[in-house]
Amino acid sequence: METIFGLHAVRIMLERHPERVRAVRLAERRDDPRLRAVEELARKQQRPVERVDAHALKRLLGEVVHQGVAADITPLPPWSEDELLAVLQSASAPLLLALDGVQDPHNLGACLRTADACGALAVIVPRDRAAQLTPAARKVAAGAAETTPVVAVTNLVRTLKLLKEAGLWVVGADAAAERSADTVDLKGPAVLVLGAEGTGLRQLTRQNCDFLVRLPQLGAVESLNVSVAAGMLLYETARQRGRWQRQE
Repeated sequence: METIFGLHAVRIMLERHPERVRAVRLAERRDDPRLRAVEELARKQQRPVERVDAHALKRLLGEVVHQGVAADITPLPPWSEDELLAVLQSASAPLLLALDGVQDPHNLGACLRTADACGALAVIVPRDRAAQLTPAARKVAAGAAETTPVVAVTNLVRTLKLLKEAGLWVVGADAAAERSADTVDLKGPAVLVLGAEGTGLRQLTRQNCDFLVRLPQLGAVESLNVSVAAGMLLYETARQRGRWQRQE
């Protein structure tokens, strides 16, 4: 069991996966419309609701911006490498996001949120020395952690090689790359790979990319935050695939 917090994250869970919500805790002295809406939704879904004082929430969650709401949930089971490869067999032009040692859980959460918005099948992270799906990451993901699976792998380079064998192009993001992302065909099966904050892609990861792309920049800043870069590259991929066309 895991605990999530924040108005949006808890509301999304109650709307989409109420069967996985075990209990909802609300700050006893907070009574604004947004909190009441979460409480009403929890009671409508017949989930246990408890009013607790601020000290109880702080003991439970630590120093976080919880907005007066938390929920105990049964987490979405992570995919294994084998499960990911099995799903790819029936996927049409799958899109994956791989993060090469991203350390900040807030960046992981932001990447998950954009990956969900752009139709990515899953997000891949190394099992060691990288951010995992903590409550802080779940809050930033704003519900995307419950719809977009995270695949924690032992060896990212090995996984990228397996994805190549499965027919995916491995596209690395590098500020020094010669080719701009908007000049590269991203419509086919692909895994977009972004490196850690500050250091970028590891050399071995870079060597196993089919090609590297950069994001065009007009300003003087040398590099973008990894979650911003991931968002830009994911949206460029979705744009090329025509995913923003209005569905009739």
